[in-house]
Amino acid sequence: MIARLTPQDADFFRLESTTHPVHIGSLIVLDNTTGDGRPLDYPALVDLVEARLPLAPRYRRKVRQVPLSLGRPVWVEDSRFDITYHIRRSALPSPGSDDQLHELAARLASRPLDPARPLWEMYLIEGLSGGRCAIYTKSHAALVDGVAALEIGHVVADAAESPREIADDQWQPGREPSDTDLLVGALGHLVAQPTSAVEVLREAGANAAGVIGTAGRTLDTVAAAVRSATSGTPDSPLNARTCRQRRFATAVTDLADYKRIHQQAGCTINDVVLAVVTGALRNWLLSRNKGLTESTVLRAAVPMSGNDGEPHAGRSLPSAITPLLISLPVGEPSPVMRLSHIAHATSADGRQRHAVRARTLVHLAGFAPASLHAMSVRAASTFADHTFNVVITNAPGPQTPMFVGGARMLEMYPVSPLLRNQATSIGITSYNGRVCYGLNADREAMADIGVLAASVPESMEELLGACL
Repeated sequence: MIARLTPQDADFFRLESTTHPVHIGSLIVLDNTTGDGRPLDYPALVDLVEARLPLAPRYRRKVRQVPLSLGRPVWVEDSRFDITYHIRRSALPSPGSDDQLHELAARLASRPLDPARPLWEMYLIEGLSGGRCAIYTKSHAALVDGVAALEIGHVVADAAESPREIADDQWQPGREPSDTDLLVGALGHLVAQPTSAVEVLREAGANAAGVIGTAGRTLDTVAAAVRSATSGTPDSPLNARTCRQRRFATAVTDLADYKRIHQQAGCTINDVVLAVVTGALRNWLLSRNKGLTESTVLRAAVPMSGNDGEPHAGRSLPSAITPLLISLPVGEPSPVMRLSHIAHATSADGRQRHAVRARTLVHLAGFAPASLHAMSVRAASTFADHTFNVVITNAPGPQTPMFVGGARMLEMYPVSPLLRNQATSIGITSYNGRVCYGLNADREAMADIGVLAASVPESMEELLGACL
């Protein structure tokens, strides 16, 4: 099967480089003992993923370029698909600590994917303390759109300890098209749709800075806007020249605290999340001795799920991702006033929303945050004409336990990609009564990412004390 990449998919594919990986990651921590007493091991994980690939068929396809650049690249089935290449095994020196796990996740996030193969990898990480293991997954931003393709973590998780049955997969790879086949197909597409010639000419003249697709502008264009340092962009150490290497840190808070503040203040849970992030960023800036005034703000691209951040059971999912551009009042010393400013801003900015549809997610059960975070990164790319300091993705998850191959999921941390010249990204997922923060950061520009992570629970405590 051959399918042409959408303009936005093609833009994300071109954005990848050896020094700038553009994949969406997730780190899942699991209880390493299944109900029948057997640990989740590498063969069991391979069998599970292989059985679920019919639910994510694009994970067996790779990208082929059209000769002479006479059209967008295409998805083709990988005739040499090898699932053991994509699913890998790693281990920490037992008993591995959370810090060691985060360091490994950062190193895995730093490595670009092989463009000659399907654009994803999964790692089973063994040796964690307390009888735990972890699964780190990364999928290219071009691969997952939430409509034609779901993130693999979405389909391998189950709501019950016993994995659900999936129809036997009789997949056999078709013959890969030759360059001649791709060329003939591209010429036929140009004949059938003459307007596509404009796009071909544009692609031929495009430079490494990136191009604008008809379905939306790419993250590379957003990064170029950040580099332009226009007067509308608040100055911040969050925008710095980045390298290939990453750091990763996490924070965990209780969802019940967000609900209490939400009910007391009459705002949304998303507003409370942003207020907590704002307080954490404020404390981090103060730790760097940055001069703050009451009017100091940071601008955040904040894609939000259509259900306004309320948790769900994993079956009734948002139908849209709505990107907002929000000014975070990091200079405001009062946590109550920070929350008030944010609640007002999210309400006012609702007039400017541009929904990104996710019809498939409405009907398919599973661990949706994996797909929602991928969609959120894509949604943030619609802000090509704006500039911002940080992307914050917030995907509500199920509030009952989920399982992978019978192993109970304990925590899930998003690992969102960085824009060029953006020092950190913040991903947030609520799951089973907890709110998990994943902070992906540039290794050189954010050597103190641990300070920001530690500031998250401190910010929550400050907000709780002020509101209740």
